[in-house]
Amino acid sequence: MAFKVVIPARYASTRLPGKPLREIAGRPMIRHVHDRACESGAEEVIIATDDERVAEAAVEFGAEVAMTRADHQSGTDRIAEVVQQREWDPATIIVNLQGDEPCMPPVLIDQVAADMAAYREAGMSTLASPIRMRAHLFDPHVVKVVLDEEGFALYFSRAPVPWHRDEFMSGDAPLPANVTFLRHIGLYAYRAGFLAQYVDWPPAPIEMAEALEQLRVLWHGGRIHVALAAEEPGHGVDNPADLKRAEAMLSSQAGAE
Repeated sequence: MAFKVVIPARYASTRLPGKPLREIAGRPMIRHVHDRACESGAEEVIIATDDERVAEAAVEFGAEVAMTRADHQSGTDRIAEVVQQREWDPATIIVNLQGDEPCMPPVLIDQVAADMAAYREAGMSTLASPIRMRAHLFDPHVVKVVLDEEGFALYFSRAPVPWHRDEFMSGDAPLPANVTFLRHIGLYAYRAGFLAQYVDWPPAPIEMAEALEQLRVLWHGGRIHVALAAEEPGHGVDNPADLKRAEAMLSSQAGAE
């Protein structure tokens, strides 16, 4: 199955300025992300950025780069511009590997692309994994997703959903065993034709409220299929603590090789 990976990489970051070029295990983070994409089954990997510093660093380590506008509200919007630039066939499957995921297992990149290919009725595919700790469920930085019986997303939220009315009123009780709570993994696949439609939709109020770009799809009546991840993903990098965690993980992997 053929698919492409596009890595949206924005230099500006409130919590971690210059994030794509922050060093992890002696390399800029964007290079680690690019390596994970190249280790998957992708036929083409492109870094999409609006910043010359990121572009220069990427070209230096041999990556293909697409320069994009600076006014995109999300990574998906940025990837849609790449689709327009390259004039890809509407049936082309594209994986959005975010530029702050240096520890993403390549098997998950392959999995989300395969899921997109399997569900023709879906506009987007993504992944999720079980939440087993109460602290994670109530952490607004951990995005939750609720599914229907066929595995399509009903809603994504930073709040603890589904809200268990009886159990959650009691403070620190353990998670109820009869409810499946899922963490959304921010890895997406789409077809090029869907992205052309996505950028014509105005941002949705729930998207802006939760700061979750995938809610635009649900708001406008699209469908998102969610597969259970084949393995646990690595940590994304949003802040200095995440950077240290990724450094430890990738340094240990390099030492084991």
